[in-house]
Amino acid sequence: MKKLKLIALGIFLFVSSLIQAQVSVNVNIGTPPAWGPVGYSNVQYYYLPDVQAYYDIRATQFIYIKNGKWFRSRYLPGNYRNYDLYNGYKVVLNDYRGSHPYYYFNTHKAKYHKGYKGNPQKTIGKNPNYKSNSGNANYSNGNSGNKQGNSNKGNGNSGNKGGNNNKGNGNKK
Repeated sequence: MKKLKLIALGIFLFVSSLIQAQVSVNVNIGTPPAWGPVGYSNVQYYYLPDVQAYYDIRATQFIYIKNGKWFRSRYLPGNYRNYDLYNGYKVVLNDYRGSHPYYYFNTHKAKYHKGYKGNPQKTIGKNPNYKSNSGNANYSNGNSGNKQGNSNKGNGNSGNKGGNNNKGNGNKK
């Protein structure tokens, strides 16, 4: 009987050493949007003062009030459809409890009024609607051939202030 118990225990230990228990916990906090501020990867909500709405990063939804009720939507309400999320200020919320940041809406609205600008923010991604002044539209260095161009109608170097629209005669003798 003792031999049987020892053999059973041996088999149990042998089998248990072969089985590797793996516990994988995948907590997906959500990927912040490209228009979100850099440096805040462990937050769930932004407050958008200009629109007086929240953004839930995990659910990828805006939370806004309409006719006294709170709604969740993938899009901002129609009157804010042209709002530039890349340039608008985002308040990273840490002062709430639970899954309803709008319980603190009156506090957020008072503390972060429309037009509120805190510390400067950089967005995670680039604004796809932003048109840079690269290529032929270089307005800053006075190169000829750009859209604004140098309209130097004189002869030679006039010692101008920036090289645009000079009508002088340059270096005269």
